[in-house]
Amino acid sequence: MWANSLLCRLPEARFLEKAKCECHIFNGTKRVQYLNRYIHKREENLRFDSDVEEFQAVTELGRPVAENWNSQKGILEEKR
Repeated sequence: MWANSLLCRLPEARFLEKAKCECHIFNGTKRVQYLNRYIHKREENLRFDSDVEEFQAVTELGRPVAENWNSQKGILEEKR
């Protein structure tokens, strides 16, 4: 039964909002980058990048959210 489930094709997911977390490892484990991307209608608008240690607006839609979240130390500490 498990093998059959691998053969089933799932329909393409449709979404309005999505958060995607990524962890990139460079040079063994000497450097790790954490990205948290916020996507609205299949377009990335906002991201947290551990290299920068703050939220970055990718589009104008993400700018007010990035400014708001960057002004709140509790949110930044949680992400760091």
